[in-house]
Amino acid sequence: MNEDHQDQARQTGPPSCYRHPGVPTAIRCTRCERPICPECMISASVGFQCPECVRSGSGTGHAPTANQPRTVAGGVLAKGDPQLLTKLLIGINIALFLVQQVVGYRFTDAFYLLGQAGVPGFGGVQGVAEGQWYRLLTSMFLHGGYAHIGFNMLSLWWIGGPLEAALGRARYLALYFVSGLAGGALTYLLTASNAPSLGASGAIFGLFGAMAVLMRRMKYDMRPVIGLLVVNLIFTFAWSGIAWQAHVGGLVAGVLLGIGMVHAPAERRSLVQWGSCAAVLAVSVVLVLIRTAQLT
Repeated sequence: MNEDHQDQARQTGPPSCYRHPGVPTAIRCTRCERPICPECMISASVGFQCPECVRSGSGTGHAPTANQPRTVAGGVLAKGDPQLLTKLLIGINIALFLVQQVVGYRFTDAFYLLGQAGVPGFGGVQGVAEGQWYRLLTSMFLHGGYAHIGFNMLSLWWIGGPLEAALGRARYLALYFVSGLAGGALTYLLTASNAPSLGASGAIFGLFGAMAVLMRRMKYDMRPVIGLLVVNLIFTFAWSGIAWQAHVGGLVAGVLLGIGMVHAPAERRSLVQWGSCAAVLAVSVVLVLIRTAQLT
C-alpha cells in the first residue's frame, strides 16, 4: 500500500476521491484501489475502475478505448460541464419567470396547473379536464413570486448538480420531468378543480428522493440531505397555500426512480431504469385519467 493510501486509511469517515479532493466516497477502483467519486467511476466487469486504469487497459484485457466512461447509474459520463442540464433548467425557469413579470397574469393563467374552471380573459372553461394536458408540464416552469423561485432554484442548484454528475444527463432529465409530472398528477387528483398550482417543487422533491437513495447506496452520511428534506416538508405542511400534493407526489416518484436507477442489476440496467420511468409515468397518467373522469 503506497503512502497516500496509508494516509487515507488513517482518516476517519470515508476517504476523498483521488481526483476530486474534498469529495468523500466509499467506492474504490477494483484495480488500483484508489478512492473514486461518482464522476470518476467507470463500469468494469466487476465493480468500477478509475480513469487511469481504463486508459492504460490494466487488468481489463481490452484496449484502452474498449470501455466508455460511465456514471454510477451506468450512464455515459458527460464531456464538458457535468452540471450543464442543471444550469439550463435554472436558466429556463428564470427566463419564464421574467416573462411572467413582463407579460403579467394572462401568460401565467394560460399555463399554470388547473383542473377545470373559468379564467377571466379566456373564452370557455379552462383546465386539464378540458384537454389541456400541457398544463401538467408548463406549470413546472412557472412560479408565484421571487421567494418561490429563489428557494426552488437554490434547491435545484444544491441537489441537481451532484445528481446530474452521478446519474448521467439522460437519466437525470428523466428523473426531473417524471417526478414533476407525478407531483402534478397527484395535485390534479386531490385538489379542488378550480385551485391553480404552479412551481418546480414536484421535480425538485423528486431530486431529493433520488439523492437520498443514491447517498444510501454510496454509504454516505445521509444526515445533511435528510435534514434538508425534513425542513422542506415542515414548510410544506406548515405554510398555507403550498400544494403539498406536488411535493409528496414528486418525492415518492423520486424515491422509486432512484431505487430503479442506482440499484438496477448491471445485466438488466437499462431495462430496469427506463422501465421504472415508464411505470411511474403510467401511474401518473392513470391518476390524471381518473380525475378527468370525475370532472367530465
